Amino acid sequence: MNPFSHIDLRVNDLKKALPFYEKFLPELGFTRTFHNVQWKVFAAEGDLPSVAYFAITEDPAHKPNGNLIGFWAKDREEVDRLARLIQEIGGKITSGPKLFPISPTYYAVYFEDPCGNPYEIVHRLN
Repeated sequence: MNPFSHIDLRVNDLKKALPFYEKFLPELGFTRTFHNVQWKVFAAEGDLPSVAYFAITEDPAHKPNGNLIGFWAKDREEVDRLARLIQEIGGKITSGPKLFPISPTYYAVYFEDPCGNPYEIVHRLN
């Protein structure tokens, strides 16, 4: 069983961030939405609560920090494709996509959402 359940993400400006996530999260498999006034929820296929989901809420006082959320990519081409998408939809690439000296096959892109929350998309072989 995959031990991952969900991410509860704070953004300081939901109006600025939501269009980004509406285009980005479905590309990662979070294709179903369960939104309410306080939370915008993007879930993977399957039945809640047993599937992974990504929930976003606004906290005007939130400040991005050193926490980073990482996602797997199936290959380098997917890393490159998602990097292009991130730029098109208002994200900021902070490094890559390129090989990083973490391992000989560690190919990644690091980026921030429109509110400055940091992420990584990585593909690597064993």
